[in-house]
Amino acid sequence: MILTTLDNVPGKTIAQHFGIVQGSTVRTKNLGKDMEAKFKNMVGGEVKPYTELLQESCQEAIDRMARQAETMGANAVVNIRLTAASVMRGAAELIAYGTAVKVE
Repeated sequence: MILTTLDNVPGKTIAQHFGIVQGSTVRTKNLGKDMEAKFKNMVGGEVKPYTELLQESCQEAIDRMARQAETMGANAVVNIRLTAASVMRGAAELIAYGTAVKVE
């Protein structure tokens, strides 16, 4: 599966268009990560557990989007975008979306 933020795949031609695909995940922080974040807020610096949580969430959303595209018969997803939203206190949703296509 080719995944790109570009509108096309360089060197390939879009032969078929399947439409929008998306993958999402909702994650919450845990007490340990929250305590470290509060400490980092006082002294400054990166909150590595939150960074790791965000990276895991991004990958999970992208994987889900790619699986949806694959079930449609696509071999690529173009124009991929990521967005995040707070769904409730302490929980955030990360969404990956793009256009499923078949390239040759």
